[in-house]
Amino acid sequence: MGSRTVVVGASVGGIKTVQALRSQGYAGELIVVDAESHLPYDKPPLSKGYLNESLGRDRVNLISEAEINSLVIDLKLGVGAKKIDVAGNEITLEDGGRIGYDNLIVATGARARLSPWEAKDGVHLLRTLDDSERLRKDFHGARSVIVVGGGFIGAEVAAAARHHGLEVTIVDPLEVPMGRVLGDPVGRLFIKLHHLNGVATHFGNGVEAITGSKGDLTVELTDGRLLYGDLVVVGIGAVPNTEWLASSGLLIDNGLVCDEYCRADGQANIFGVGDVARWFHPKRKELVRVEHWTNAVEQAACVAHNIVNPSNIVSYAPIAYVWSDQYDWKIQIAGETARVADFVVVEDPSNENRFAAVYVDHSGNFCGVVTVNWPRAMIQCRRLLENETDISRPLNLLNDLLPGKAK
Repeated sequence: MGSRTVVVGASVGGIKTVQALRSQGYAGELIVVDAESHLPYDKPPLSKGYLNESLGRDRVNLISEAEINSLVIDLKLGVGAKKIDVAGNEITLEDGGRIGYDNLIVATGARARLSPWEAKDGVHLLRTLDDSERLRKDFHGARSVIVVGGGFIGAEVAAAARHHGLEVTIVDPLEVPMGRVLGDPVGRLFIKLHHLNGVATHFGNGVEAITGSKGDLTVELTDGRLLYGDLVVVGIGAVPNTEWLASSGLLIDNGLVCDEYCRADGQANIFGVGDVARWFHPKRKELVRVEHWTNAVEQAACVAHNIVNPSNIVSYAPIAYVWSDQYDWKIQIAGETARVADFVVVEDPSNENRFAAVYVDHSGNFCGVVTVNWPRAMIQCRRLLENETDISRPLNLLNDLLPGKAK
């Protein structure tokens, strides 16, 4: 009798895992279950191209029906998993159905953190396709939007709203929201970007209350000021979807806790992939949970390898990579840019909208890079991150890429 791998979650982590399993020669049965009824879709465009309507629905699909058939995937949509019987190697679905497994992949991702403020309607979260469609529809009938949260999602929503011609205000309790990830001096460049695109900002201010309804919403700040808008979008982080694992006996702590091979703690045949997984990073020597598309794709490939090659498993030690599209800036980030010792900004004198920031860790090694509208610089700097190297190497590389340098 052949083996069966069950994947719970049909977002990027789950779908990329089944694709990787087939590409690596897995011939067993593949079953994917997901609570959503939509054909599996990609999430990064939901706050970017799909929200500003430059991408249609067909451009956000993760997999086609033809590929599902060709890979022989049993895709069960519209029914979520309710619990796991670890000892019995079986999951129970919300509709009461049961599915046994030889290998189980937990890829249930994360959901948007709920707004703690009450309002009748007009307050949006953005995580799913339905969220993006509702917000896109409301953009058409609105004149203004207030975005609570100045991180990646908030900034991307602000850019999409400006694309639709709305007046936009961003609020965040941090003085420099992107400073948490990039350092305050680099973060301030992103604040300047908002201002250059006509976005008002209230950074260093929290939200006390949101009242009213769509078309007439009031946001009260912690300093007592009042903001008025037709819509509010709340982007204050995400929460891993682990509630269905509560009775499983698996270790849950800000995600499904996994070892360096992405196996659930103490389990040989249960794996975590994507936003829901909190695994031991062998280089950083700590548990990490990463909410980035690239991480889910790379982790999926690792898990597929470890299922197909149980006698030759490999640890998962990725170099983080994430991108964001904000207005006319293409932002790319690789490696570690938080908790660093120092960084150096390299500007392109021929283009004020092109620059890079190079980061160094407390051991003096190059550890991270941010580039804006400079993809060639990112490609070459990412290669250097694979091995410990002095900061002079990426700085020399960037200098050689500047206009007028001899090639």
